[in-house]
Amino acid sequence: MNPLAGLSEQLELRKEQGLYRRRHVIDGPQGVLLRRDGRELLSFCSNDYLGLANHPQVAEAMRAGVSRYGVGSGAAHLISGHSVAHHALEDELAGLLGAERALLFSTGYMANLGVLSALLGRGDTLLQDKLNHASLIDGAAQSGARLRRYRHADMEGLGEQLARAAGARLIATDGVFSMDGDLAPLREMAVLARQHDAALMVDDAHGFGVLGKQGAGSVKAAGLGFEEVPIYMATLGKALGVAGAFVAGSDDLIETLIQRARSYVYTTAMPAALAEATRTSLRIMAEEQWRRDHLRTLVNRFRAGAQALGLQLVDSPTPIQPLILGDAQTALDWSEALLAQDILVTAIRPPTVPQGAARLRVTLSALHQAEHVDRLLDALQPLAEAA
Repeated sequence: MNPLAGLSEQLELRKEQGLYRRRHVIDGPQGVLLRRDGRELLSFCSNDYLGLANHPQVAEAMRAGVSRYGVGSGAAHLISGHSVAHHALEDELAGLLGAERALLFSTGYMANLGVLSALLGRGDTLLQDKLNHASLIDGAAQSGARLRRYRHADMEGLGEQLARAAGARLIATDGVFSMDGDLAPLREMAVLARQHDAALMVDDAHGFGVLGKQGAGSVKAAGLGFEEVPIYMATLGKALGVAGAFVAGSDDLIETLIQRARSYVYTTAMPAALAEATRTSLRIMAEEQWRRDHLRTLVNRFRAGAQALGLQLVDSPTPIQPLILGDAQTALDWSEALLAQDILVTAIRPPTVPQGAARLRVTLSALHQAEHVDRLLDALQPLAEAA
C-alpha cells in the first residue's frame, strides 16, 4: 500500500478530534510581548525562562562571533568544524557543573539519541518514566535495548523493574517534566541505581538555568553530583535562550560519545558564532540570580491566583504551570478565548499528553511582570466561573 494514500482523510479526522496542529508566523524577537500573525500578544508559551533570547549582550556576542568565525561551521566536529569557541563553551559548561568534560550536540533530541545508542544495545535494559520526553523514548528504539517504562515517579515500580532487568541497566529520566513541570525524585532514583548497579541519566532541558545554585540544574538542586548521576544532558535553547545541547560527565563518557554517538559524529557542528553567544548567555545565567528569584515570585503569584479561581494545577515549583482541563476541545476553546484578549497560551493535547489530560501550558519568563500575571488571571476568571 502506498504510504501517501489516505493522508487527506487522516488529516480531516485530526481536525474533527481537535488534534490538528497549525504553525503561526512570528515577526520579531522572542519576548513576553510577541508579534504573531500581525498581532501583538502577551505570551505565556515560551521556554525562554530567563529572558535571554533577545538579551543585547548575547546578540552582540553572536554578531562578534559571525565577524570572527563566519556563519557556518563548515563540517562536523571531527572533521574541521570544531572551533576555539566550541571548545571554550564545553570547558565552561563542565566548569559550571563540576564535570570532567562536556560535549556539544546540535539539539537535545540528537544528544539523547546519541547517548542511548552509544551506551546500550541488544540484551541491555533501559528504564524510563512514562512521562519522559519523546527524544528519550525514541533513543530507546534506536539503541535496541529493552525499554521498560514505570508509572510516573513510581519508585517502587522502578525498583521492581530494576530487580528483573537484564544486561547493562540504565535509568533515564527528565529532571523537570516538560508538560507537568514537576521534578523527578532524583535522590530516590540515585539510591535505586546504586543498589542495582545501574547508571542514572538526567535530561535537564527544563531545569538547567532555572534550578540550583547559579542555575546548575535539578541534579545540583537535589544535592547530587556526578557520582550519583554520571550522565547529565541539558539544552541551550530554553533557559539560555540560544540553541543546541550538551552532555556532561566523565572523560571516559565524553570520549565514548565522540567515538560512538552517531548523532554527534555524522552531523555538522553548530555555528561557532552561536557557541560564542552561548558563552555570554551562560555567564549571565550564572551571575544574575535575580532572574531565578523573580521567576519564583511569579510562579507563586500565578499559583495563588489560579488556586483562588478553583483551577486544577499540577504540583510544580517551576516556570511550567499547566492548567488541566481534560478534553482537547475544552483546551482549544480556552486558548481561543484568551487569544481573543491578546493573550497567548498554547493548548496541549494528545498525543503530547495522555487522553483526558489536555491542558493550557502556562510558562513564565523572568521578563514577565506581576501585572502580566494578573492580566492572565483576570482573563481566566470568567472561563473558570463558567466551567
